Amino acid sequence: MVDLTRERFEELVAEALDGIPEQFTKAMRNVAVFVEDTPDDPNLLGLYVGVPLTERTTSYAGVLPDRIMIYRSTLCAYCNTEQEVVDEVRKTVVHEVAHHFGIDDERLHELGY
Repeated sequence: MVDLTRERFEELVAEALDGIPEQFTKAMRNVAVFVEDTPDDPNLLGLYVGVPLTERTTSYAGVLPDRIMIYRSTLCAYCNTEQEVVDEVRKTVVHEVAHHFGIDDERLHELGY
């Protein structure tokens, strides 16, 4: 287990988001990313809640932003070094952002996420 401060963990999430290619970040619509300490399901590293871009229709309007939660306690407990946390945060952020683009878990696993 690695014990990172919330501030340091938030930096890692921000760095992971900054590492996503610009063509994807420019295409992200109505989504907010949050760091949460503990998930309801202790096995979750991250969670996407919303309507993927691929499922939005012309009637999609006036809704609250989709949410991506990245769970600090679970990720820190999963890792043994800070570098492992860096790597897992990056993978988790990419995984959850991919859900925003409509990529399902099966395809993500094929891609190594």
